[in-house]
Amino acid sequence: MKRIHFVGIKGVAMTALALWYKEAGNKVSGSDVVEEFPTDEILAQAKISVLPFDEKNISRVGPDLVIYTGAHSGRENSEVAAAAVRGIPVVPHGKALGEVMNGKKQISVAGSHGKTTTSAMIACILARTGQDPSWAIGCGIVRGLGLPGHFGKGNIFVAEADEYVTDPGHDRTPRFMWQHPDILAVTNIEYDHPDAYATFGDMQAAFKALEAQSKMTIKSADVQLSRVSFGDGRTFFTLSEQGTKLFDFTLKVPGRHNARNAATAALVARELGLSWEQIAEGLLAFGGTKRRFEIVGETNGVKIIDDYAHHPSEIKATLAAARDWYPESRIIAVFQPHTYSRTHALMSEFARAFEKADEVILTDIYASARETETLGISGKTLVEETAKYHRNVYFAPDYAATAKRLRATMQQSDIILFMGAGDIYGWSKRFIEK
Repeated sequence: MKRIHFVGIKGVAMTALALWYKEAGNKVSGSDVVEEFPTDEILAQAKISVLPFDEKNISRVGPDLVIYTGAHSGRENSEVAAAAVRGIPVVPHGKALGEVMNGKKQISVAGSHGKTTTSAMIACILARTGQDPSWAIGCGIVRGLGLPGHFGKGNIFVAEADEYVTDPGHDRTPRFMWQHPDILAVTNIEYDHPDAYATFGDMQAAFKALEAQSKMTIKSADVQLSRVSFGDGRTFFTLSEQGTKLFDFTLKVPGRHNARNAATAALVARELGLSWEQIAEGLLAFGGTKRRFEIVGETNGVKIIDDYAHHPSEIKATLAAARDWYPESRIIAVFQPHTYSRTHALMSEFARAFEKADEVILTDIYASARETETLGISGKTLVEETAKYHRNVYFAPDYAATAKRLRATMQQSDIILFMGAGDIYGWSKRFIEK
């Protein structure tokens, strides 16, 4: 059995691939920082040990292959360097994922937003029809499906296709360029990752390059959402083609954006030969993914929701979903900006993103490990800009200040949404426990 060591294993994409390798019969280990991550529970459940970063891990583990993430210094990480010195193959995550997809019918889901949910929906539909696909989905547990990574015996591999670069500072190849999709689903394209793409045109060019090496692309508007409605904790939608109804669908997840994600998943499944009845059954079985409108619990009649939204469009979609599902409730949005580069580049869009919230609490900016410059902004800068468009905006730099503000303002039947891609993922659980 081969020994595979993952440097930076707690990243959601790395965890998914590690699970695939373990189910494929390999001995898997990993290393990362000691702080809590959303994937800790999954790695423990899979009995994959996680060591603190230390170059001596390479001699202790004795891996045949080292897979590393672009975070944590990429190939300059001390463990990666130690492996290279010993002649052990070292491969970045994006390339490793592309290699394990080879030999399977590749379903790649790309897009600025929605690729995690759409990938999970496709995998759920296929799994429910007994096709046992492989998948690698960058999230925690997928309700209705299971773990985010799976080695299937079927001939299909479903994976997210991430537009970010392979290894910042070393390999600027977009990560999705290591994939060669038989079917490419594109949810949307919007400007993001200003540290990787100078302009929106540069991002578009990357997606066009991926399309050029794909056999088929699902992105047309021939099939349309002709109806979307909500009720009793469900989302209902109808797909039509040229005015003719195709089928009615029901989802257990909220939001018009998820109806669009489901429409994309349905078209991919249809292209694979499944009936509308099979597709509808699979979509109904999908219960959402970790950190995507995840209802963490309730405290004193207040519902607490955690969400990964870290881009203005994602914030708008998440808040709109909350308003659709809880039209009578007061909505409090707690947002932790993620990276100085993104916050700086999209400052105006962020400031206008909270229209559906009754109250907004903004924190300090969570910096990426790759960032060295603040670009002259802070969380207070975003508060000042947001206050131009929203009456109830407050600055709470950290968890303690946020919890204090929430305790002072929350009322029964409120909805509190914790949003962001930084360490805010643990705040909702802490708030309930306290």
